[in-house]
Amino acid sequence: MAAGGEVRVLAAESTVTVNEAQRRHGLLPTATAALGRLMTGAALLGAMLKGQESVTVQVVAGGPLGSLVAVAGSDGTVRGYVGNPAVHLPLNAHHHLDVGGAVGRGDLYVIRDLGLKEPYRGSVPLVSGEIGEDLAYYLAHSEQVPSAVALGVLVEVDASVRAAGGLIVQVLPGHGEETVATVEKALKDLPAISRSIDRGKGPVLLAEERLGSLGLRWLERRPLRFACPCSRERFEEGLVALGREELERLAAEQGEAETVCRFCGTVYRFDATDLRRLIGEATERAPS
Repeated sequence: MAAGGEVRVLAAESTVTVNEAQRRHGLLPTATAALGRLMTGAALLGAMLKGQESVTVQVVAGGPLGSLVAVAGSDGTVRGYVGNPAVHLPLNAHHHLDVGGAVGRGDLYVIRDLGLKEPYRGSVPLVSGEIGEDLAYYLAHSEQVPSAVALGVLVEVDASVRAAGGLIVQVLPGHGEETVATVEKALKDLPAISRSIDRGKGPVLLAEERLGSLGLRWLERRPLRFACPCSRERFEEGLVALGREELERLAAEQGEAETVCRFCGTVYRFDATDLRRLIGEATERAPS
């Protein structure tokens, strides 16, 4: 927090986390940058949560990447996937990875699961497809909180992640006009987050340098990591839900089953013995 509670600052260095996503999904450079930005943005939104709450950020657009999804928890865990991981476009006019071109036109959705009967859902049209600008637009127009969002992923030629991170600065309700002017001046000409991290100045240090005059103080620090709650048991439940007839057809035609988690890429294999057991469970659960 800063400026006596009038400004909220969230910072994350996500290099290791995004690198894990790149490795698991085999992402090409442009896909790496896009998903890395989305995961980092989701992680920053997740930092506002508590308990078992979670947030899902989804991009549904017409570009070659297809849909992108990232899910973050209040505990610093985040996971995500992209519809087409094998996307790498020529650099854009600014000689940067063309994330906007790969995403295309579409919409941004934010779903907050706060443990209530129904999750909170909000959406806005994509402004640029560059993710950071789109999240800022969402926060300002859907949640009515003026926000500056900086997200960056520096990708090597081999698609590995050299640096990744993000920063969100929000001017909260009840702020004074002087606070707005000070924040705008502090964030003017903000360097690219990923380049700053690569040069040894992460988003935390960058925020302290730019917003220190507002009395910036960090209320909490959480470790950030890639994590997926998938399990063999969950996929077994999914197979049983197919019903006895479908499982019997699967056993007769293929003799086994293979499922893959979209979020983390973990493969779960079920042999003939497993399928017979699951057929038995499906039979027991079938209505009489």
